[in-house]
Amino acid sequence: MFRTGPRNLITDVAGLRVGNATDALLKSGVTTVLCDEPAIAGVQILGGAPGTRETDLLEPHNSVEAVHAVVLSGGSAFGLDAASGVQAALRERGIGFEVGGFRVPIVPAAILFDLRNGGDKDWGRYPPYRDLGYEAAQTAAMDFQLGTAGAGTGALTAGLKGGLGSASTLLDNGVTIGALAAVNPTGSVTVGRTRHFWAAPFEIDDEFGGLGYPSPMPDDAKRILLKYRDQHGGRQMETGGNTTIAVIATDAVLTKAAAKRLAISVHDGFVRAIWPTHTPADGDLVFALATGKSGVRLEADAAIDLYAAAGATMARAISRGVFAATPAENDFFPVWSSRPG
Repeated sequence: MFRTGPRNLITDVAGLRVGNATDALLKSGVTTVLCDEPAIAGVQILGGAPGTRETDLLEPHNSVEAVHAVVLSGGSAFGLDAASGVQAALRERGIGFEVGGFRVPIVPAAILFDLRNGGDKDWGRYPPYRDLGYEAAQTAAMDFQLGTAGAGTGALTAGLKGGLGSASTLLDNGVTIGALAAVNPTGSVTVGRTRHFWAAPFEIDDEFGGLGYPSPMPDDAKRILLKYRDQHGGRQMETGGNTTIAVIATDAVLTKAAAKRLAISVHDGFVRAIWPTHTPADGDLVFALATGKSGVRLEADAAIDLYAAAGATMARAISRGVFAATPAENDFFPVWSSRPG
């Protein structure tokens, strides 16, 4: 039986803190994961429309093995500026790899598209994401807000507001797994237009409503529901404007290649929580972080358990992001809590 960590957040993984910066008028924001010490990192991109910074260096064949932070941001390509703000905050603290007398913080980043969501994007010459990134780094802590916060502020799914979600799992061998997701897919996280989440089999302690699967399954369970197609209770949207970006973390001791494998396996959590996912209109991405704080090195069977549990943890985090969303002025879509039972 899986059980959660004390916070049921990614920060149950020792060595990590999370900061949010939210602009309600903009309907966008930034979330950053700060590493107390450089963490082994990997990445896997399976969506067809990604927006990223510093992801090439995470491939196992490249030299840099560890990072100081990762950033999830709204704003489409404009949001990549957020990493510069986080990098500036870390440099002020003297954090970074020493190169020729200079400190260089390594801060990979990914963005989602939330430009067309009812927020005021008339920001003038320069977008606000660098400042939002700096703010997110300054507020990083063990506890943080879910739902309409940080990178999930302006997120939308098929017919419902998206949001920022997180979850954790404790394994019997003492290893902790944590997931963080900014949930903005073109697909749906619920079965048809019900309140029941696709990720229901993995839920722990009613963390996203405790509804299980509907019985019987509704007639529209097999219908492909998309954000821009035939929405009930929300505005019609044009095609595009998607992406779920996420972080999976563990305190197990992993190599860079194993972190890559972890990032690959966790996309199974997307599949169990969102349908459809990994479309040409989504930039779906998972960063993987391994702090090594547990000191546990995994044999083959234990590694399989880790990857399976990580996928389940990610599915839960995705559902919790939508579950926790709150209404705001000029919303395109309603929140999950307002959907009829």
